[in-house]
Amino acid sequence: MLRLGLTGGIGAGKSEVSRLLTTYGAVLIDSDRIAREVVEPDTPGLAAVVAEFGAEVLTSDGALDRPKLGGIVFGDRERLRALNAIVHPLVRARSAELEAAAGPDSIVVHDVPLLVENGMADLYDLVVVVDASPETQVDRLVRQRGMAEPEARERMAAQATREERRAAADVVIDNDGPLERLEPQVRAVWQELSERAAAGR
Repeated sequence: MLRLGLTGGIGAGKSEVSRLLTTYGAVLIDSDRIAREVVEPDTPGLAAVVAEFGAEVLTSDGALDRPKLGGIVFGDRERLRALNAIVHPLVRARSAELEAAAGPDSIVVHDVPLLVENGMADLYDLVVVVDASPETQVDRLVRQRGMAEPEARERMAAQATREERRAAADVVIDNDGPLERLEPQVRAVWQELSERAAAGR
């Protein structure tokens, strides 16, 4: 099994790279999706969040009110640390389960947005960083996600810098250009990963 950590700044195009890798045969473990699953209604994760932050972080139908919780933790390191202390162990445990279920010959891609920020590079055989210039990131966040430019820049500033991500990378995929330039790069990376996995066998 080859274990890959995939990361990139917001708006860099990491989701498109992970989508392409799955079409080639990678097993995808998406940390963001798991982080949502572990705090769904009637889970121990949601109960722990409510115990920490109070019932006001719930919607009227008992689901997690993400904007409300985000308003509490964004910009407050102590509250964010408390939330992460609940969610991160649950995400790690579920990721380990999914990885164990993949075959021994699999190439497993862990899609981890905050891989660099949380010092997780050593957990993987290889780290792949999807890279784009800050100008490109802002443009995509404004055009594709409808963010105001100040919000886009604030989100970017809360993440690792471009230089920090590149320093942690074993492989950098340049996604500063149009989509048609991305696919050949990702296919070449997949070929390299496949050869590395075969050599490991």
